[in-house]
Amino acid sequence: MERIKTLSLDLETYSSIDLAKCGVYKYAESPDFEILLFAYSVNEGPVQVVDIACGDEVPEEILAALTDDTVEKWAYNAQFERVCLSYWLRREHPRHFKGYGVPEDSVGNYLNPSSWKCSRIWGAYMGKKNGGRTRNLPHHSPEKWDLFKKYNARDVAVELGIKARLAKFPVPDFIWDEYRLDQEINDRGILVDMVLVSQAIAIDAKTKQSLRSRMQETTGLENPNSVIQMKGWLSGKGIEAESLDKKAVRDLLPDADKDVAAALSCRQQLAKASVSKYRAMQNTVCADGRARGMFAFYGANRTGRWAGRIIQLQNLPQNHMDDLEEARNLVRDGNFEALELLYDDIPSVLSELIRTAFVAKPGYKYIVSDFSAIEARVLSFIAGEQWRIQTFKDGKDMYCASASQMFGVPVEKHGVNSHLRQKGKIAELALGYGGSVGALKAMGALEMGLKEDELLPLVSSWRQANPRITCFCRITRFWWDVDAAVKKAVMYKTSVDSHGFRFYYQSGMLFIDLPSGRRLSYVKPRIGVNRFGSQSVTYEGINLGKWTRLETYGPKVTENLVQAVSRDILAYSMKTLRHCFIVGSVHDELIIECDPGVSLQSVCDQMGRTPPWIPGLLLRADGYQCKFYMKA
Repeated sequence: MERIKTLSLDLETYSSIDLAKCGVYKYAESPDFEILLFAYSVNEGPVQVVDIACGDEVPEEILAALTDDTVEKWAYNAQFERVCLSYWLRREHPRHFKGYGVPEDSVGNYLNPSSWKCSRIWGAYMGKKNGGRTRNLPHHSPEKWDLFKKYNARDVAVELGIKARLAKFPVPDFIWDEYRLDQEINDRGILVDMVLVSQAIAIDAKTKQSLRSRMQETTGLENPNSVIQMKGWLSGKGIEAESLDKKAVRDLLPDADKDVAAALSCRQQLAKASVSKYRAMQNTVCADGRARGMFAFYGANRTGRWAGRIIQLQNLPQNHMDDLEEARNLVRDGNFEALELLYDDIPSVLSELIRTAFVAKPGYKYIVSDFSAIEARVLSFIAGEQWRIQTFKDGKDMYCASASQMFGVPVEKHGVNSHLRQKGKIAELALGYGGSVGALKAMGALEMGLKEDELLPLVSSWRQANPRITCFCRITRFWWDVDAAVKKAVMYKTSVDSHGFRFYYQSGMLFIDLPSGRRLSYVKPRIGVNRFGSQSVTYEGINLGKWTRLETYGPKVTENLVQAVSRDILAYSMKTLRHCFIVGSVHDELIIECDPGVSLQSVCDQMGRTPPWIPGLLLRADGYQCKFYMKA
């Protein structure tokens, strides 16, 4: 057989574990997991199908290639094939299995991702559209089994076709290195305190039963959860409620009498989905207590940022309790009576404790390090907004500085004009990418106490205070320089350089080269007219799970650029810290499981180093250490 340089493959498998709910690691760990069909192509040659379910054997040279790091392995969603083959080889062909990493690191249970590449990642890098398995066996239907085998072979042929189609636009090696690091983090997993998880679920059940009983006692209703029954009861109390959603209940509470307030408060607590994350942990956790496969590399098509999977660490409630550890201990001990005595809202307590279910392994600690205002720093630097850059250089509070710049008076966090800081904060959070009144409302401006008639003047004040970002500067106006560059590149199929980025049209694509050497891709761009009658650029992409044509403009592309650069800075930091045991990346934060002797300051200093490809940008990382994950 010719020397194997590349191996493209696809598996058809079975497991009683629900893949969508539990992820591939738990799926492949199941005792009844099996590989049914193994399709492969050597050096992009003819596709072969090994019918393992019917007793065929995978050739020895193919088994050897799976652990040969000089052989490049390709698959669509390669993590699935790599993890499945890791469990299968360890069980069925242990002499062919070879893990990686140091002994104390659980990544050694899996095939080394360094020689694996994923055509899904390639498609995502190019902005292209990206696909429970059932147990079909040959004796169920020989005709259908033959068709199943053809599908298996076709999947490899499709994967080869994807590679051929994208061959003109190779993914840079440093991106594949980031992918390998991502796979290491997913292989390592993150330890879950399953005692806490089980007790939280049990306490939630008791709490809900107690709340329902209290509502029945207060209202006399057979089913106080029923919206119709509850509205009728409220009507009898002189309250006509059009809705009983969270906001409506919150608005009714201040003027409610004792009984109504008690019933509505119970309803509020019952509406909190405080245990869905705990159940996701139960579904996902592997036999060694670690949850794996929680992070999706290139999960965000347009920026390349990481996305969460299954438990969704990117979307955990924050914790603000002063007695967090004490509450955690009560839940872990299953002390429902003490929780009822000490806390008015147990579902909120359970919600705040979700983060704390992730724990460092015995003898280790967590270091959690987070970039300080990374997007604001990147936006300010690229646009050249000097007062903002100076604020970061001086280590001052950006919300106070923004308010001071907007209103022309000094603003101190706990001093003079401190009431204006909140306006500076909401403006900073909502208005950096072209947002207006709607963005302020979406960020909660009205709930923060701002009046409706204050919002538009706030937008104008922020834009005038940031002329190099918006449209009030003759020298540079970042939003609209980007808008002009995109339109020119698409309209004239040319190349435009602006603010350190290169915008160019090539082969039916709009590309934007980033300072890191990575690039953003927009599929089939064209000039159109937006709903305001102005010229705009549209392109094909995914929105709400559907492939459709999307509209963009200068501030929106600015958001893509700033978030993409911020993502690249995080990836750079992850690679400089890869000798540490990184167990998660959440937005602009790293979670590291390490020996107690590791210095927090050293990790923060390393993370805060400016990448060589964006000299002059001022970065800062802050952090804390803990034995369980929390938001300090």
